[in-house]
Amino acid sequence: MPEKPDGSVPEGFEAQCEQAWRNIIAVLAAAGLGVEHLVKITTFLTDRSQVVANRAVRRKMLQGNEPASTVMIAETVDGKWLLEIEAIAAE
Repeated sequence: MPEKPDGSVPEGFEAQCEQAWRNIIAVLAAAGLGVEHLVKITTFLTDRSQVVANRAVRRKMLQGNEPASTVMIAETVDGKWLLEIEAIAAE
C-alpha cells in the first residue's frame, strides 16, 4: 500500500507508487532480501491512465530486475490509495 510509516498517504500517483515500492523494498530488506529476489508482482491500479507512469516507476525501483508481473484495474481498499502492489519473493 502507498502509506508512509506515519500513516500518511502521498499526493499523486507517482509519489504513491514510489512509496508503495519503498515499503516493499523495506520489507524485503528486513528479511535479508532485495528486489532481485522478487519472483512475481501484481499491481492494482485505480485507473487505466496510470499504466505508463506505473511502468516507469516500477522500472526505476526494480533497477533492471523483471519479475513476472500482472497489472489490473481495480478499486482499492482505501479510497485515498491510487494503487496497491502485491509482491512475492523467494531466496
